[in-house]
Amino acid sequence: MIDTKDWISFFVGLVLTVTGVLPLMNKFGIGPEWFKLEILPVNIFSYIVAIAGFYLMVNSVIEITNSNAIGWISFLIAVLIMASGILQVLHKFAIGPTWFELTFISDLVYYIVFTVEGIFLMIATFAMNL
Repeated sequence: MIDTKDWISFFVGLVLTVTGVLPLMNKFGIGPEWFKLEILPVNIFSYIVAIAGFYLMVNSVIEITNSNAIGWISFLIAVLIMASGILQVLHKFAIGPTWFELTFISDLVYYIVFTVEGIFLMIATFAMNL
């Protein structure tokens, strides 16, 4: 049976997916012009990525304990995503070397990360119960 925590995972994943897909579509000339996510500064994206990556990692551990194979894939993706977010957050507080800034990550990459992370959170809704 799907519990409340599973539905929270689904709706957080849905919000992240929409937050990633709509600006991606807009970059390619598809979709609404009014949704560009330019109201959020890019430096806030690293915090969102780190927190959502941790949330995906927690869900992945639940999937793994239920003997679900998708849990390991989710866990690896969550660790990579969370690490990229945490490194950038640490750089903002002047902790660590300069390469923690990860300058190659642009807003387009964040939109892709949001989309992937959101999809895996929505998958976790159902995979946590298998």
